[in-house]
Amino acid sequence: MDRRKFLCAAGTLAAGLAGMGAAGVAAAATVKEGAAGLGGKTLDAALRARKSQREYADKPVDEPQLLELLWAAFGVNRPDGRRTAPSALNRQEISIYVARKDGMFLYDAHNRALTRKFKADLRARTGVQGYVGTAPVNLVYVADMDRVAGGTEEARLVTAGLDTGFISQNVYLYCAAAGLATVARTGIDTQALAKTMGLAPNQRIVLAQCVGHPKE
Repeated sequence: MDRRKFLCAAGTLAAGLAGMGAAGVAAAATVKEGAAGLGGKTLDAALRARKSQREYADKPVDEPQLLELLWAAFGVNRPDGRRTAPSALNRQEISIYVARKDGMFLYDAHNRALTRKFKADLRARTGVQGYVGTAPVNLVYVADMDRVAGGTEEARLVTAGLDTGFISQNVYLYCAAAGLATVARTGIDTQALAKTMGLAPNQRIVLAQCVGHPKE
């Protein structure tokens, strides 16, 4: 699927609703945005199909489709660098880390690529639930709190959560349309994971989300 088709699907939903009332980089991956399909579903159909799933087939999500999912989540969709999900004052403070069996990567939205951060399989460390370690993909959303809009610490925490929620919902809708399974989760030992990931003091883990093919 290309971005034009995805946006056409979004337009279908909009019409329907109107009628209804980089430190520590070890290596850079060469994968680029691919051509994964949405199975012919409109976004309206994706909204109806959206659900949380915690069981996944023992099958990887291929990199072209993963990159398409990440573009839908928080990719650059305009020449001015703005993104597919909103962020307060356009601060774009949320980074998406991708934990797979072959390592952990950082999504580079401007180059539509994955940059390797770690070679180790860190999936099990991204959550406390038993299924986390076997989910093919675990997305970890990290906020740069120095960039989050808000006049108080509480306001910034709320804003970071809100901006992350927009991204997570984009993932849910993409997965529903493309026949993938996903669940967002807050059951994370954030201090231990932040230490493992080598995050700076101003970086805060907000949420994690599993993605994979549904278990038959």
